Amino acid sequence: MELLGWIVIGLLAGALARLIMPGRDPGGCIVTILLGIAGALLAGYVGRLAGWYMAGEGAGFIAATLGSIAVLAIYRLFARRY
Repeated sequence: MELLGWIVIGLLAGALARLIMPGRDPGGCIVTILLGIAGALLAGYVGRLAGWYMAGEGAGFIAATLGSIAVLAIYRLFARRY
């Protein structure tokens, strides 16, 4: 159930990351939302690894959005090269 929560938060965080980082994405809106999900999952994993919170506690929407922005920036960096 926790994974499903991160996916839902990731959908919203991906959309917000798209608004924060406007511009052309090679993959389009669907890829951006999928990257948002990946960013939210990354934020949750890193937060637990760093000991900021325990299992069952959410990193929050802000951490998920920051993770989504980071993944989107990395994606854009690599997608421009190819």
